[in-house]
Amino acid sequence: MDIFILLALAMAPGIAIGIYIYLKDHHEREPIGLLLTSFFYGALSTLVTFALSWPLEFIATLKDDNVVDQFTNAFFKVALVEEFSKFIFIRFILYPNKNFNEPFDGIVYATMVGMGFATFENILYVFHYGVPTGILRMFTAVPAHACFAVLMGYFLGKAKFTHRKELFYSITALLVATAFHGAYDYFWFIAFVPGLWVGAIISLIVALVLSKKAILLHQQSSPFINPEPTLNGQDKPAT
Repeated sequence: MDIFILLALAMAPGIAIGIYIYLKDHHEREPIGLLLTSFFYGALSTLVTFALSWPLEFIATLKDDNVVDQFTNAFFKVALVEEFSKFIFIRFILYPNKNFNEPFDGIVYATMVGMGFATFENILYVFHYGVPTGILRMFTAVPAHACFAVLMGYFLGKAKFTHRKELFYSITALLVATAFHGAYDYFWFIAFVPGLWVGAIISLIVALVLSKKAILLHQQSSPFINPEPTLNGQDKPAT
């Protein structure tokens, strides 16, 4: 099949989700250049994941058909490593940036990094397994990565703009994203047990619902929300 068709199939979901989140930033949108850089950081974080995962393959040998081993695999060898790899770019490079100036920006930058990671990963899967895998991941793995990113970004947004709780919310951001990522992967990893794969779909739906709520909450908490308009540009009289 044409290499450009495969590339388009692999890249389209991540780009579409990135644009969607960008348009949800109603009050003070981020510089396009910085968003593209964030997407690149996400792709770069796959190299960090590889660097962290490679030695773990020798340290921990897990059985593919063991539900306990696959719990360790899903939550620690995969979810924690991948989310930490993305987290370090968001928390230590994008978080201090002057353009990160409202809570919703946490969601924006985390999603861009997440979609950079998911898109690079998706390219590898689609080129190896073909179109059916690309279509399946368009509705499962890529939206899942987006949800993990939104939830991480929500708490990083709270971390930056909630006094005296920066460390607490930063750690929560990483742990919440890891928990949802681990749950989603775990049920796929134990799909050899009939019917348990449904748990992955349920965890994705829950993450989608929470992500939608997180987006709404940070939209409403923006310091750039315009004040209520008044007649003739005059201040509304006190009542």
